Amino acid sequence: MTTFIGTLAKLFQQHLPPLKQVRCFCANPASTMPSPTEGSLHQPQRSKVAVGQMTSTSDREANYIICQQLAQAAVAEGCSMLFLPECFSFIGGSPAESTAAASPLEGPIMQRYLKLAQSNRLWLSLGGFQEHCSTDPQRLQNCHVIVDDTGQIVSTYRKVHLFDVEVFNGPVLKETTCTVPGKQLVTCDSPAGKLGLTVCYDLRFPEIYQLLAWHMGAQIMLVPSAFTVATGKAHWELLLRARAVECQCYVIAAAQAGRHNEKRESYGHSIIVDPWGQVVGKLKDPLATGIATAEINLEHLQQIRAKMPIVKHRQLGRECLALPPAL
Repeated sequence: MTTFIGTLAKLFQQHLPPLKQVRCFCANPASTMPSPTEGSLHQPQRSKVAVGQMTSTSDREANYIICQQLAQAAVAEGCSMLFLPECFSFIGGSPAESTAAASPLEGPIMQRYLKLAQSNRLWLSLGGFQEHCSTDPQRLQNCHVIVDDTGQIVSTYRKVHLFDVEVFNGPVLKETTCTVPGKQLVTCDSPAGKLGLTVCYDLRFPEIYQLLAWHMGAQIMLVPSAFTVATGKAHWELLLRARAVECQCYVIAAAQAGRHNEKRESYGHSIIVDPWGQVVGKLKDPLATGIATAEINLEHLQQIRAKMPIVKHRQLGRECLALPPAL
C-alpha cells in the first residue's frame, strides 16, 4: 500500500504545472510563496463585489452593451469589482467561428473593455476571452483577464484543462479543436483579496485549486464558466462549494445562462460561496441577466483557517503515510 501511494504521489507531481513556471502577480516577485493565511498587500478586510450573468451571442456590440450595464449596476451597488463569465464578449455557433473571432489582448475588442473598467473606476474579471494564439494561428487561447480600475491589465491566465467531453445526455464538445491549453497557474492581488484564476472545466481538477490556495496564497477562487445544462444540473453548485470548503477560500463563479444559438445553451446560476461552503450571493432568477452581490470578509476566512488548520493537518497526514513533502 505504501508503494502504491508513493507511486500516486509521484504521478501527481509529474502532471502538475511545476511551481518554477508559475506566474504570480505580487509586490515582490523575488519573495517566497505566501503562506495560506497570508493575504494581498494593503487589502481591506471587507469589500463588496458583484458576480455577473448574461447570455452572450455572436453579436459583439450587444454583448458589450450588456457588460456595460452590468458594470454600471455593480458601481451603483458600491462594488469594487465585477466578475464576468467565460465568453463574455462572443459565443459563436462553431469552433471555426470562435477561431475567426479571436484577437490579441492589444486589439480593439479588449481595449474597449479596458476603457469600460477605467470609465467606471471598477476592477473587472473578464473570464474566457478568445485570445489569438501567436504560436498556433489556427487556434486560440481561452484567456482570463484581470483589469484594474485604471484600465490596465494586471494578470492573465490561459485555461489549462480543455473540455473534450461527450456530455451524458448532452452534446459532444471538443475544445481542443480550436483552443491551445495554457501552461501556468496564476494568482494576483485585487481590492477584494488575492485571486486564484481558473476557467470553467478547470473546476473538476481540485489539485490546481489546492496549489493556488496552499502554495500561492489565493483567498478567492474565480471560476468564470459556460457550463452545459446537463453538467450544471448535476455538478455545478456541488463542485463550487467543494472547492470552497476544501481550500477554505471564497469562490466566485460568473456564468453564462440560457440559449446562445440553436446549438448551444448554458446552465446559468452565477454564485458566490464563502470559505465555509455557504452560498452568500446568487441571482433570484438563475437564468436572468444581471448581478448578485456579496461581501468578501477576509477576517472570516482567516478565522476558519485558524480554527481548522487544514494545511498543517495535510502535512501531518503525509508524514504519517510516509509521502514526500507537498509541492
